[in-house]
Amino acid sequence: MENEQSPIIIWYRRDLRLSDHPALNAAVQSGRSVIPVYILDNLAQTLGAAPKWRLSLGLEALQQRLTQVGSRLILRQGNAIEVLQQLVRETGASAVYWTRAYDPDSIERDSSIKTTLKDQGVEAKSFSGHLLFEPWTVATKSGQPFRVFTPMWRAVQHRDVDPPVPTPNRLIAPPAWPKSDDIGSWAMGAAMNRGAGVVAQHVRAGEEAAFDVLEAFVGRVSDYSNDRDRLDYNGTSALAEYLSLGEISPRSIWHRVRISEMNGVSGTGAYLRQLVWREFAYHLMFHTPHLLGDNWKPEWDAFPWRFDEDNPKVIAWKTARTGIPVVDAGLREMYVTGRMHNRARMIVASYLTKHLMTHWKVGLRWFEDCLVDWDPASNAMGWQWVAGSGPDASLFFRIFNPVTQQEKFDPSSAYVRKWVAEGQTAPPDTALAYFEAIPRAWGLEPTDNYPAPIVSLSEGRAQALAAYEHRKTQ
Repeated sequence: MENEQSPIIIWYRRDLRLSDHPALNAAVQSGRSVIPVYILDNLAQTLGAAPKWRLSLGLEALQQRLTQVGSRLILRQGNAIEVLQQLVRETGASAVYWTRAYDPDSIERDSSIKTTLKDQGVEAKSFSGHLLFEPWTVATKSGQPFRVFTPMWRAVQHRDVDPPVPTPNRLIAPPAWPKSDDIGSWAMGAAMNRGAGVVAQHVRAGEEAAFDVLEAFVGRVSDYSNDRDRLDYNGTSALAEYLSLGEISPRSIWHRVRISEMNGVSGTGAYLRQLVWREFAYHLMFHTPHLLGDNWKPEWDAFPWRFDEDNPKVIAWKTARTGIPVVDAGLREMYVTGRMHNRARMIVASYLTKHLMTHWKVGLRWFEDCLVDWDPASNAMGWQWVAGSGPDASLFFRIFNPVTQQEKFDPSSAYVRKWVAEGQTAPPDTALAYFEAIPRAWGLEPTDNYPAPIVSLSEGRAQALAAYEHRKTQ
């Protein structure tokens, strides 16, 4: 039959890998030729500056990876369904496979595409691959989605996770390759301006890099529970950006860490719990998509957050000049590396939403523009968790004191010195790099005096607590 010989299009999105790729594996198992495709559609076009630039690096790495197995990546720009229909006409492909997405915009797009292609006689099929467990397969005893993390963790921590599917050694090429855009013509890093050159020194993109980072982390995973919150230690996995773009699958990570556990390495459960925390964010986004843009707990709609992004205090926060060293250090780490330590993210977010009484959406949008490891579900849940408006079993109003947080997690101020140059006679290159990464329009120099705190921590805390108490009486 003709369909048995026709090519299969693999529509790449946030799954930029060959390993543990169920959609790709199904195409390979069919024995038919495979046409890998990436489409720069309107959803990809709306990405912030740093994640869009990082995506371009991931696509370049995927191009090289596909070349190793005798294939190539076809790049097209435009409306996704129109591009796919055009490729079907050009190549004679009779099937389009892709990895499932879980955010509402992608679900709406993919559902429409699946219906349209099927109506035109083209097989359209989505596969798992971005999560450990599909959101509809994890539920409470009453059949409802979990709304609190710890019960979800207990429900899945001993559950079997499917093993990774094989990595293909070779992909069958089509009789003729369709034309492809040149990724350079897309100018995906344009909005990064001069910051791209600085951040690039701290980024290594692609599947092979992801597995190298995983192996390095496995060597210290036994210390994860004690070290992951230390700002001055290399205690985190550093896998977030690879998971975000699907350069490695969570199943590959889960099973590699489990192997260490079986080999007698202790403490692996602490990391696997955090991997499921990411899972929790995705399940919440799938079941309650308002998480992305509205208060997850509607009773927080009455909290008097400010939205004025031009407020001088918000500008001081964005430019990492709050006068609170650990807050500024976290933001500067982000401008130089494209990432921020998770403990620093909590401190930075709490300071904005509590001490500055600014809406979490302001911070969420800023991170969305600045983080190379930006992830829609994790970013939204993280901000709402800190703000208090999100899923959180805490019985108290959480306000991080940045001074005591620094004393606990950066006791020698090594983290602050690494990223804040002002006041040091010989600041390290990492601290000086901040001034090379930021826009020139900010007009900042390492010789500037370090600012006084823009708000008293005690007054900021009191103001936030008063607003919280007033909200409860409304």
